[in-house]
This record gives sequence, structure tokens and C-alpha cells, in this order.
Amino acid sequence: MKLSQIKEKLSQLEKIAFELPDGSLVPRHFHVTEVGKVSKHFIDCGGTVRREEVANFQLWEANDYDHRLHPEKLVSIIELSEKVLGMEDLEIEVEYQGSTIGKYGLDFNGDNFLLTTKLTDCLAKENCGVPQEKVKRNLSQLQKEEVNSCAPGSGCC
Repeated sequence: MKLSQIKEKLSQLEKIAFELPDGSLVPRHFHVTEVGKVSKHFIDCGGTVRREEVANFQLWEANDYDHRLHPEKLVSIIELSEKVLGMEDLEIEVEYQGSTIGKYGLDFNGDNFLLTTKLTDCLAKENCGVPQEKVKRNLSQLQKEEVNSCAPGSGCC
């Protein structure tokens, strides 16, 4: 989800809820302690120089159980961050601490913002020797194709 998309969704909501990948909700008294721009300048395993930028939201919960962040307040925090940090319409990454700090993507299901799992990946598979995934075929289908594709005297053998 991009910054423009979250602002649009927030403008239609009366309350904010973040749902973790396991279906549980981030406690309602969470804070958004940071909205920032994270830049990553790196070389992948194939030697290609790359740059990535994301908007980063850090969610945090404290003992102030009466705290509620309202949608219009989060929109104003996002807009201030865009202005002061010169952020473009970036993809959002969310940090939230469970047993350890997790980094999540962000989606929306019509009611809640969904913290989606992120996966690592090799960006240079063609350069670092990762074998291509083999196509799985049903053995019975393979035998049928072989029987139909080569007849005696056809010159295929």
C-alpha cells in the first residue's frame, strides 16, 4: 500500500485497526511513534547496485490504555512527514514489536489495515547459481504423452 492509498482509506474511517498476520489485532491503544523515509543503497549478490525507498511506520503500545489514534490525526502526521522529509508516494513498511521487531507490508480489507508478511528473495537469481524451479508433472500424464508422441517407424527414437 502506498501513502496516497492509506490517506484515502483513513479519510473514510472513524477508527483505525491494524491486524497481524495471525488475525489478532494490534491493541487499540497503539501509537504511531515514527513516520519516516527509509533508504537502502546496496549491491545484490550478482553485483548490481540497487536503491530502495519506503515510508516506514513504527507502531508501539504503552500502558496508556485510554490512548486512541484517530484517522484524521494519522493523516496529518503522514502529510507533515511528506512535506518535511520530501517523501514521494512510497510503499509503506510497518514495524511492530511482538516477541521481536517485525517488518510488514500493508494492505486493507475494508475494515482493518492488514500487516502482511514480507519475505526475503534473491534479486540476482540468474547470476548466483540458484537453479530454476522444476516444473512438476504427473507421471501418468508423462507416460501418456510418450506413448502418443513416438510410434514405431516414425523416426522419433
